[in-house]
Amino acid sequence: MAPVVAPEPLLLQDGRPAAAGWSLDPSMRHLNHGSFGAVPLAAQREQQRLRDEMERSPVVWFPALPRRVARARAAIAEFLRVPAEFTALVPNASAGASAVYGSLPHRPGGEVLVTDHGYGAVTMGAARLARRWGGSVRTAHVPLAAGPEEAAAAVLEQVGDRTALVVLDQVTSATARRLPVDLIGPAARERGVPLLVDAAHVPGLAEDPRAGVDCDAWVGNLHKFGCAPRGTAALVARGGLRHALYPLIDSWGAEEPFPERFDTQGTVDATGPLAAPVALDFVARQWGWDRARRYMTELADYAEALIGEAVGGATGEPAAAEVGMPVNALRLVRLPAGLGRTRLEADGLRDRVAAELGVEAAFTSFAGTGYFRLSAHVYNTPADYEYFAERCVPVLCEWALRARQEA
Repeated sequence: MAPVVAPEPLLLQDGRPAAAGWSLDPSMRHLNHGSFGAVPLAAQREQQRLRDEMERSPVVWFPALPRRVARARAAIAEFLRVPAEFTALVPNASAGASAVYGSLPHRPGGEVLVTDHGYGAVTMGAARLARRWGGSVRTAHVPLAAGPEEAAAAVLEQVGDRTALVVLDQVTSATARRLPVDLIGPAARERGVPLLVDAAHVPGLAEDPRAGVDCDAWVGNLHKFGCAPRGTAALVARGGLRHALYPLIDSWGAEEPFPERFDTQGTVDATGPLAAPVALDFVARQWGWDRARRYMTELADYAEALIGEAVGGATGEPAAAEVGMPVNALRLVRLPAGLGRTRLEADGLRDRVAAELGVEAAFTSFAGTGYFRLSAHVYNTPADYEYFAERCVPVLCEWALRARQEA
């Protein structure tokens, strides 16, 4: 197999490294864009300008805020390639899912179908909905290596007469894979079962985030790969369900139609969504989103191969993760045995690596196996991952050996 070649790092148009467009701590290696994103300086400055305006004249600011939010919503909808009238703004994907859970009609004894790849907070919300209905959550097991047809079959065979909602990730958080929403959506619609798609990671990763997605509600974060300020996400709904959707806060827009009633949320700080178009435009102007995605993919290819070889060479065990539907800028590498076997262990490893090794990294677990979930963005360089392979992998192997000895 031919070696994967490291891509040339991206530069700003003025010739500086891409990272100069962000305010990231230079003493840390930032290899976990996928969790919380990183906001370009241009968008940070715009958000602060808006906050200053809000604080100077709050009585002028807040009555005019819904109109500002509507303009930002239209720009975000254009980026997502969806009509603005089908798009509402919410703080994050979990909040969008909660809005759906709170707006569905009561279904006594109804089941909510999730997968074992689901995001924990969204799955917890599904469980609360099921308890309110007096029903239960059913979990479909999808093998990590499952391709589209196998994954779709694993989900659809769990749909039954009591299924009142299917919750499906378009891109999974813990396992960095896609799920075949394009195959499951039409089948769910044929059976009359609503489908909620958690697309938290998709905006910015996909050229057309909703291409081929047939669902009742779709939620995606702009603050991850879109680089918008935190607290910026979109809830897209079509069909009859959108008329029943209400925001988590009942405010003076409660009697407005969807999505306008989401534009009025009282005295919240909405400067994040208002500055989001600046973040999206920053990447578009500097490199173009297509070029940015190509770079992320090439860098993730390089990082996955490099770190996988480092782990495999140190442990004598295969580190490659067999992912059935991989993602362009999110990848998995198997950790040395003994590390990250549960979510709590993985989170503890994340904190320890940041504190002791100076690296912000994501570690996840699935079916009792720990993984390093790498995620790449335009400000990352091959040197970031070379550092991890050379400096961090040997330490992780030492920690794993101690963990096995103490077990």
